[in-house]
Amino acid sequence: MSVAVIQMVSQSDVLANLARARHLLEQAATGGAKLAVLPENFAAMGRRDVADIGRAEAMGEGPILPWLKQTARDLNLWIVAGTLPLPPVDQPTAKVHACSLLVNDCGETVARYDKLHLFDVDVADNRGRYRESDDYAYGSGVVVADTPVGRVGLTVCYDLRFPELYSELRAAGAELITAPSAFTAVTGAAHWEVLIRARAIETQCYVLAAAQGGTHPGPRETWGHAAIIDPWGRVLAQQDQGEAVLLAERDSSEQASIRARMPVSSHRRFFSQGAQRPARNDEFKA
Repeated sequence: MSVAVIQMVSQSDVLANLARARHLLEQAATGGAKLAVLPENFAAMGRRDVADIGRAEAMGEGPILPWLKQTARDLNLWIVAGTLPLPPVDQPTAKVHACSLLVNDCGETVARYDKLHLFDVDVADNRGRYRESDDYAYGSGVVVADTPVGRVGLTVCYDLRFPELYSELRAAGAELITAPSAFTAVTGAAHWEVLIRARAIETQCYVLAAAQGGTHPGPRETWGHAAIIDPWGRVLAQQDQGEAVLLAERDSSEQASIRARMPVSSHRRFFSQGAQRPARNDEFKA
């Protein structure tokens, strides 16, 4: 089964971004993809009114969710909708989450993941200070769902720095893990490829790392380098900057072989259910 990863250079105009995303998803579907992953903030970058955007979507007055459902149906494509701001279900006035939706080829929402780790970081770039928690609420759950290409675990961007989340996804049966992102140019140059390959190697999952790659309002410059990584940590496809559609096949037989030859999941000792916490050095007495 083929999968696709999308790279965009989203701006602040929601309708223009949706038009560009539709064009790229059409390319993915034409290329044979059964599931495609959009990047973080695919519908808007650099906006300060995310609460208003999310409230409109939750009340059925925004353009993003109808577009998403129609596009999935039109293209007969499962879509991981990067992130969009959405309040909790049935709480349209609550603080929004950075939400990644999995939509099936009938336009139905199959799963929702609210970003667990928010990017409250100082970066040596033109913007300098990032505080996602000013605009977004923290998520609270691990999400895995069945799709035609395999069992998919959902993550977002800054989550990549927290390997325990990926261990939980593997334990929940994930075979592919999505990571829609908008890494800064500074942090991306330093850590992006190391992180996405490490998460693939340690979980023995395909990592579908969609990305933003260019200059956005804010000002903000993103690293790009969207990629598809296989369970052995090999880079199957990658795009440096600009828009792109990356395609690759999931080889389930090879993945099963990798997991059988190196059964790291069954070898895991610490912090698994029933395992004793390892002692610190200062707990050993002469």
